[in-house]
Amino acid sequence: MDPGRFFASSRVLIVAGKGGVGKTVSAAAIASAASKTGRSVLLVEVAGRSASAPIFGVEPQGYEQVIAVHEAEEGDPPRGRIALRSITPDQALLEWIAAHGFKGLVTRMASSGVLEVIATATPGVKDLLVLGRIKAFESEGAFDLIVVDAPAAGHAIGFLRSPTGVRDAARTGTIHRQAVEILDLISDPARCQVVLVTIPEETPVNELIETSFAVEDEVGVRLGPVVVNSVLPAVSGLDIDLASLDVSDMERAALQTAATFRAGRTALQDEQLARLGADLPLDQLHLPQLFGTTIGTAELEVLTDALLAGIEALPEADS
Repeated sequence: MDPGRFFASSRVLIVAGKGGVGKTVSAAAIASAASKTGRSVLLVEVAGRSASAPIFGVEPQGYEQVIAVHEAEEGDPPRGRIALRSITPDQALLEWIAAHGFKGLVTRMASSGVLEVIATATPGVKDLLVLGRIKAFESEGAFDLIVVDAPAAGHAIGFLRSPTGVRDAARTGTIHRQAVEILDLISDPARCQVVLVTIPEETPVNELIETSFAVEDEVGVRLGPVVVNSVLPAVSGLDIDLASLDVSDMERAALQTAATFRAGRTALQDEQLARLGADLPLDQLHLPQLFGTTIGTAELEVLTDALLAGIEALPEADS
């Protein structure tokens, strides 16, 4: 599949996954890959932190920042800019109040503690306010694509269910209309899709499968391809006859231990990838295991290229 077509298939990609599977890194790689197709991208974090900034090699600098205006190599197509926003329910509520004609109250409400009372008055309203800001970004049309680094999988379902709960609780009024408008957004596959992230291990794969059915059946949001992070690359020579090597017995034993361990890990990985494919009929995009303690610009480029290669390998019929 042409990556340009892939990233043009939806205006908002919500990236979700169990904690520890590399959800934030995967969201950054998706944003970077989309920018390589020439698209301008808004990367939205909803946990009130700027965890993506160091991945792009910059320091967090506030509510909005341009992370990178990618310089294309000679002969390559231009790359789009990436901007980052970190949204909290309090910020979303303040903007919502100001947008509805009560700008003069914002400062006093922020300093009086009233915000927390309003935000907890209706279950799900905090998540609704954040989704409302995402909907506003999409409606403004300032970016070709919005990538959302959503809460961890357990909270992600509640996050996506919040518009239905608020719509049913508030039968009329502005909040009800907001909930309906957000439901229109997330239920339209041309505007919004969910990308689930996992690693090739049993428990994360189990949770992803459970989450996928909840997202589609209960929430009604279309699922895009699954991103499988930390996939070990194939290594040749694991079955070599170590007796033929001119090494000491201690070195031979160490090599045998390493080869046995790697072969076992690869077999377990392949088993989980096959099970995921059998239980969940979605395309898979594999990101390689990176052997390091941090993810920076160099590592992001490796993940970006792997993601683009995976998208190009997808069948056109599945677009």
